[in-house]
Parts: sequence; C-alpha cells; structure tokens
Amino acid sequence: MTPNQITFNFDNSYSRLPDIFYENVNPQPVKQPQLITFNQALGHSLGIQNLESNELLAETFSGNFIPNGSSPIALAYAGHQFGHFVNQLGDGRAVLLGEVINGQNERFDIQLKGSGKTKFSRQGDGRSALGPVIREYILSEAMHALNVPTTRALAAVTSGEDVYRETSLPGGVFTRVAKSHIRIGTFEYFMAQNDHQNLKILADYVIERLFPEALDADNPYLEMLYSFSEKQSKLIGKWMGIGFIHGVMNTDNTSVAGETIDYGPCAFMDEYNPQSVFSSIDHHGRYAFANQPQIAQWNLACLASCLLSLVDKNETNAKEKINDLLTDFSTKVNKAISKTMVRKIGLNHKNKKHTEHLKKLLKIMHEEKPDYTLSFRHLSDVINNEEEAFKSQFANKDLISDWLNAWKTLLNKETNKTDEIYNSMNSVNPLYIPRNHLVERAIKLAIEDNDFSYMLELSEVLENPFIKQDVDADFSLPPKEDEKVHQTFCGT
Repeated sequence: MTPNQITFNFDNSYSRLPDIFYENVNPQPVKQPQLITFNQALGHSLGIQNLESNELLAETFSGNFIPNGSSPIALAYAGHQFGHFVNQLGDGRAVLLGEVINGQNERFDIQLKGSGKTKFSRQGDGRSALGPVIREYILSEAMHALNVPTTRALAAVTSGEDVYRETSLPGGVFTRVAKSHIRIGTFEYFMAQNDHQNLKILADYVIERLFPEALDADNPYLEMLYSFSEKQSKLIGKWMGIGFIHGVMNTDNTSVAGETIDYGPCAFMDEYNPQSVFSSIDHHGRYAFANQPQIAQWNLACLASCLLSLVDKNETNAKEKINDLLTDFSTKVNKAISKTMVRKIGLNHKNKKHTEHLKKLLKIMHEEKPDYTLSFRHLSDVINNEEEAFKSQFANKDLISDWLNAWKTLLNKETNKTDEIYNSMNSVNPLYIPRNHLVERAIKLAIEDNDFSYMLELSEVLENPFIKQDVDADFSLPPKEDEKVHQTFCGT
C-alpha cells in the first residue's frame, strides 16, 4: 500500500468497451477542497484502504488526485426527458473514477459529481452547487436505511470555489456509488444512431454484469427485460410505501440496475395526495406520486423497444413478446404496491378485503390530510390500545373510529400474534424520513453559515428510521405551516 494514497481494487470493465461508449476525461481540480463527510462503513465494505487522512480524502474525492488504477470516463447516453427524446445527453458534470471489486466479488461504480466539464456538458460548467451535494448525500443514505434499492453516498466535499446559477453559490463534489450507471437512456443512445452492433455489445455487457442468470435462458435479452421489470416493480412499490416522489423519472434517470438514481427535485409527501408534485420543472404533473407506476411501465417500453431485434428477429413476434412483458409489469407493479401498502396496516395482502380496507383509509387520508408517514406509524400503537396519536390527526373522529373498528375486526382474524403484527408494522412504517423541510434546513445552514453539523446530525438519525431515538421530536414531526416546502429544484 502506498502510504500517501487511498487504494482501490479497481477493475474498469466499462472503459474496455468501444470508445463510443464514453469520453476519457479527468476531473478538473478544484481550488481548496475540504471534507464535509466520508462514509467510512461504505468505504470499508468496498475494500477501499488508507482512509484515515481527511486531507487525502478531500483531495481524492474532489478529483484533485487520481488514484492508481482509476480510468476516469464520462458516460454517453440519451434519454426521454418529460416524454421528449434528446439523442445525446451524457455525463455533463460527472466522471466515473472506475469500478471496484469488494470482498464478496461484487462490482460497484465510483463516480464524482460536480467534477467539471466533459464533452457532454453542453453549455454547462460541469460543476455542482453545494445544495445538491448535501441533498443527495442525505437522501441516498436515508433511502438505503429505509431498505429501498438506491445508489449510495461515499463522500461529500466543498470545492473552495463558487458556482454561478441564479446567484453565486458555494460549490461541492459528491461521490456516488452504484451497481452501475447504465441507464435506459444508454440503450436509447445507440438505438437513436441505428447502431445495432454497439447496442448488442451493451446488452451483452449488461446481462453479464447485472443479470448473469439470464445467460442460460433460451432468450437472454427477453429474460434480462423480465429481470429488470421485476426489480423495477419492487422499487416502485417501495417508493409508494414511503411516500417518495422521484420528481424526474426520465429514461436517462432510470438505472437498469434497478436502483433509485439521481436525487434532483425529489421529495417526500407530508400530507397524502396522489397528485403530489414538488419538482419545479414538472409543470404538468407527469411525474406526480400516483403516476410513478405508469411512468415506470412507459420507461420499460422505451428500453424494450431498443431490444426488439435482439428479442426476436421477426418484428411481429418481438412486439408480441414485449406486449406480454408490459402487461406482466403492470400486474407485477400493482401487486408490489398492494403488498407493500397492505403490510403497512398489518394485514395479509392476499385477502381482497384487506386491500379494500386500505383503500378506505387512503380515501379518508386524502380528505382529512393527516401526515402520511405518522398516520401509518401511529396506527401500530392502536394495537397496544394507544389510539390518541393516530386519531388526533383526523378531524372527523366518527369516520376514522369506524375505520379503526373494522380494522380491529380484520386484525383479530389474522393468524399472527398481536406483538408480531406490531413489530412487523414498525419494521415497514418509519418514524424518521428525510422530510423536505429538514433537508432544506441542512442545506441552508451549510450554504449560509458553512455549518454542516445539522446535516450530519440529521444523517445520523436517518440511519435508523424504524427505531424511536432519544433525539429532538422535531426530527419526526411534519413541518409547521411556514416550514412547508412546496417546490424542489434540480441541481443542474
């Protein structure tokens, strides 16, 4: 081990693909990087060594120092943005340092975001303001703790430079870890050029790296699509269960690894409203909370259309197989949502009566506007005859009491013991989520006062979202009226 260098077990398979897949480009150095935080547990799990020096961490994860074995590249991809196709996007402010192999022989990308210009930057500066760095660090680690497949946060640094958006803002660099940064838009990039040779190379690479079980299938490309659709349906089910709104479900923001990626204008619902939209750029509500399952299916159709000729050389046969896939996805995603949601009220999702009773609760919640997260969390307390916290959120006491009585009747018919149901509910209904106003508070303190203490405190609380902690109650409470966040913004 070199004493003055962080060491990675790099094996950069993507940079061994044809040159058209990426641009070889080094991160642009920053003036004075300072470490905000480094995820030691994640770093060790990736087999990264020599992580003791904050100065060395800052230099490495700002892009000022390129570690041995790194092969920095910016990935090429296209994408449908709000339904409109753009034939070239790519990593305009990110550089993939390389892929590491951990002790379990698993492969992960390590990418710097805000690392400077690439050929895909268009008119952008390739940098990131500090706010998006903090947002993505908090959100991605919180989602991991909530058991949602996600990219991870390895490091956050300040750059010592300002970036210019509407105003001058402090800059930062974020280090993201992912099973892969290949997106649906990566396939669309080659499809748009009618480049079937490289499309096949990409598909074969994805199967070998992410879906090796498909290698032995009669139709590996169709099997890959089904495997991806399985991951995606479960992912959407988890999003809906915690009230998460991605905000920008473009095909270039959809990872083929089935992970949540790109925490731009995302948000968590406070009050339950299926049409909730927070993203400042989603002017027509395309990516509203309730639309996410259908959009996931639409994105899957975009991916499948790129692979038609690989699925079957006969176009008619290929389309029939893809239509079956899309119908199957619709069934899968609805089942995943139903399973997640019915489990939140402690019942068996296979019973149609339970699903109907859940729908009644959601209807009441839509009308009464209680907090989405706390409604489900406090429902478990009713099992222990503590009804006040749950009922207090509803103005119409008779309505919610009738629902509760019917729920108790259904609960009594369950084979599980009440303490098992209580524990099960509390394992899926978090007490702490990265509420929009708390994340904004962390960002404001960092930008205005260079104070990262609240960001770190919030991140620590969010590491254990399902367990009641001895912390300020403010971490679990919905926002006061003047704290409500009505819009969230992209970091570009």
